Amino acid sequence: MTSPRARPAQGPRRPGRAFPASNARTPEITAVTESPTARARRIVDAYLERSMARDPEGARQYLAPDCRIVFTGGRVMDGPEDPPAFNAKRYDWVKKTILWVDAVENAETGAVHVWTTGHLHGAWPDGTAFDGNRFVDFFEVRDGLITRTEVWNDSAERLLAAAGLAEAPL
Repeated sequence: MTSPRARPAQGPRRPGRAFPASNARTPEITAVTESPTARARRIVDAYLERSMARDPEGARQYLAPDCRIVFTGGRVMDGPEDPPAFNAKRYDWVKKTILWVDAVENAETGAVHVWTTGHLHGAWPDGTAFDGNRFVDFFEVRDGLITRTEVWNDSAERLLAAAGLAEAPL
């Protein structure tokens, strides 16, 4: 299977485009004219690429040593190896389709906040396929490294609905 080409560092993602699986960029390669938000988006893009490829050491290069990783349900993770290990218990397999990326610089702190939104598709541990599972990932980038990331998605809602326990239809 071939991977889609990596998108340019600036500009919104095209709706429905699957996340690239190769051509990782490193944080030290930065154009002189690159804006702080474009640089932060590039760093987040590269981190997600390595993370989704289940390459924790590759992902680690984009994280500050004291990076705080908070996953669904408020679970605090110790490092980039923990989210894929958690996902391996929750899903048979899972992939992201990123629909949008937004970034803004915090003028007071100098940090750049990056949000990615889209949906997950894959299969539950029993092999049942799913698609359209919404997610939001938040990143704080400071001095070229991710200092905080938080992940939210609708997996729990979908599991409740499948068990007949949802308060309203999805």
